[in-house]
Amino acid sequence: MASFEPAYIQTFEKRALREKIKKARRLLSPCSLCPRKCCVDRLGGETGICNTAAQAWVSSYNPHFGEESPLVGTHGSGTIFFTHCNLMCLFCQNFNISHQGHGQEVTDEHLAAIMLALQQQGCHNINFVTPTHVVPQILAALEIAIQQGLDVPLVYNSGGYDSPATLRLLEGVFDIYMPDFKFWNREIAESACQAGDYAEVACNAIKEMHRQVGDLVTDEAGVARQGLIIRHLVLPGGVAGTREIMHFIARQISTRSYVNIMAQYRPCGRAAEIKELNTFLSPAEYRTALQEATEEGITRLDQPQRRYVSK
Repeated sequence: MASFEPAYIQTFEKRALREKIKKARRLLSPCSLCPRKCCVDRLGGETGICNTAAQAWVSSYNPHFGEESPLVGTHGSGTIFFTHCNLMCLFCQNFNISHQGHGQEVTDEHLAAIMLALQQQGCHNINFVTPTHVVPQILAALEIAIQQGLDVPLVYNSGGYDSPATLRLLEGVFDIYMPDFKFWNREIAESACQAGDYAEVACNAIKEMHRQVGDLVTDEAGVARQGLIIRHLVLPGGVAGTREIMHFIARQISTRSYVNIMAQYRPCGRAAEIKELNTFLSPAEYRTALQEATEEGITRLDQPQRRYVSK
């Protein structure tokens, strides 16, 4: 495979990144960055559902070896965990980060320095975890980092509750999109994160992501260079609607979609408030989810080591 250059390098050289930064920043006041459309003045210090004003918050950053195989490679995925979230699932396994605000505010310069530090540690990519509510801040930091030598792919690792309009601003910036597709069931989505429209939003968001980057492409070593990776966390009792989600991916995205069907659900955070989610996922339920995926035509599945938690 020919040498790879991330899309953002050319976008920067064409002076298009600066315009994207300006447009994204305007979405912060009144905030319409994500489908919540809280319409608060984040530039003036107000906060909406994501509890984030003008500056991003970072909880932690490090080379991560527990991500999808094409992201990890030999040196890990350079994950940056942003504090807070626009989706706020009650069962979040990072509840202390998303709901309790564990982390600290960072300037654009600090965020750029974090990206460069991860690259210097040999990470194959910079993996922004829960970036939906801080797109303008990421773009501003990226401009700084590029001028200091950043040249690895960027991963947009979101909950899938993204606005296509905001995603269009990211065309030519992110080479890899990795959204969740959490729920097909409207009632569970409403109960878990007050987003009854989640499935509709995720469908539109993932279509836009795939339009930009296509199916996953890897290099000779199997490391991701460009494309779409879709995550789906299997929920107890099949309440997430796994078959329906896989049907959508196969029919409206691509049968060549790279999908990670995840088995690690356990009741976290405030999961006990939802009867269907106050239990552990069984191995049998996970096997059923895999079977549903293959029956719907999804065969390009991530193969990490599976772990189950049982009572």
